[in-house]
Amino acid sequence: MSTTSTKSRAKTKPEPAAEDASADGFSVLKWRIASASILITGAFLRLYDLGLVPFHHDEGVNGNFLVTLVREGRYQYDPQNYHGPTLYFFSAVIPWIVRFFGGKSAGDAYGLTTFNIRLVTVAFGVATIWLALLLRKRLGAIGALSAAGLIAISPGAVYLSRYFIHESLFVFFGLAIVVAALKYYDSKNSVYLILAAISAALMTATKETWIINGPVLLIALVATSVYFRLRGSVDERAQETLERFGGPVSLTTVALVAFAVFLIVNVLFYSSFFTNYPKGVADALSTLKFWSHRTHEHEHPWWQYIYWLIQEEPAVLALAVWGAAIAVWRGTNRLAVFLALWSFGLLAAYSLVGYKTPWISLNFIVPLALTGGYALETAYQKLREFDQPLTFAALAALAVAIGGYQMISLNFIHYDDDRYAYVYAHTKREMLTMLDQIDRIAKRMKTGDDTGVALVSPDYWPLPWYFRNYKRVGYYQQIVPTSEPIIIGSTAQAEQLKSTFGDRYQLLSSGLNEDGSYPLRPGVDLLLYVRRDVAR
Repeated sequence: MSTTSTKSRAKTKPEPAAEDASADGFSVLKWRIASASILITGAFLRLYDLGLVPFHHDEGVNGNFLVTLVREGRYQYDPQNYHGPTLYFFSAVIPWIVRFFGGKSAGDAYGLTTFNIRLVTVAFGVATIWLALLLRKRLGAIGALSAAGLIAISPGAVYLSRYFIHESLFVFFGLAIVVAALKYYDSKNSVYLILAAISAALMTATKETWIINGPVLLIALVATSVYFRLRGSVDERAQETLERFGGPVSLTTVALVAFAVFLIVNVLFYSSFFTNYPKGVADALSTLKFWSHRTHEHEHPWWQYIYWLIQEEPAVLALAVWGAAIAVWRGTNRLAVFLALWSFGLLAAYSLVGYKTPWISLNFIVPLALTGGYALETAYQKLREFDQPLTFAALAALAVAIGGYQMISLNFIHYDDDRYAYVYAHTKREMLTMLDQIDRIAKRMKTGDDTGVALVSPDYWPLPWYFRNYKRVGYYQQIVPTSEPIIIGSTAQAEQLKSTFGDRYQLLSSGLNEDGSYPLRPGVDLLLYVRRDVAR
């Protein structure tokens, strides 16, 4: 076959819908206004009163790693208990910048704040909305806007973007692989393949569950190709020769460069930029062995994620089921079929694992929202044929109303109420009252950050984050002899605390319940004792 004939056929093939008014009825201005409105809404919901929700146990642990990295420049990946390094290095940027320009004290006071470190996960959450908008060519304007809107107001997507945990970054990188790969396919620009490799590397360096997400992504891709071949609807674009990408030599070269970039990025992060090399890299390879034995933790039945989605994300789930059914039945949109297989494949894969936590739901909330966006696109096009725009507007308004109500209720009212699925062993807001009491005592004593605090409770996370600026805090996890002005114990230690310290310390009651305790999280209540000479 000659090169000339190949090029000739390539010119006659139908191109994907162009991103202009003639393709989907949206002018450039209308598209930009709609996109900006969704992005601004998503950003506002994630940024508003970002410090409102007390730190979760896991946020406290992550914050502890970040404090060490920022103040001591030290971080070492631990394959047994914690996730990948990307969260810490990205989050350290703001404190490091503040410290560089303002000095150590400014860095501690204004860099390492709850707002600043949660700002990183918020940024990736908003960026995920932006990625959804980049799928306009294949999902259509309404489909991309709907998907982005569903992510913007999703109760779980908002809640978990306001959490200092790995999931927001992890999900962004997963979707970035898909978007960059599509850009490479359309443009033949090797830069996008490199970006896909970087995204894959960062996903791998963020969380060990890449071993689930990566294979599901590949299986969905292969299954989509097989599905269209079985239907006999493979178009010319799917049958193009390697010449489209410059020939086998060029494609192989680019693929090898992409793979090299993938390895380099992983080595950089896991080795803590060569400060923990080669141990960090070796630990990254051994981590799957450790985590394969931890599936019995947080164990729930196979249907738990489905139940949580019905409880918290009914609009997204219903639209995704509808969209998946349409995509598979019609077989006219390859991306829609891929999204359906990807989203429900992830849901199935994680459901088969005993280990289940609500924040993992974000992994399939985003692709489910994309599939739901396709459902709304098809509904819009069908209703447009019958000149029924108000019917579509009513459908979209219903989805927004359901999602918006649940989002506001979860994120700004019941954010620590464990009757809600995403509120999983979360810190109670009353814990902040105890911290305010301690700050007042430190101010009255005029000792500030030098105020001594002895934590004898075996459960105390996320308190280390809140005590990050205190210089004399001991985490003993059991009753020990101490003369520090403040002692924090648990209600389980009440009798022992009273017998050991009762003559020299007095209980500072919360006024919330009979025993004067401060709720930390479900099943863990703390007691605050103050030395009598300080209390007077």
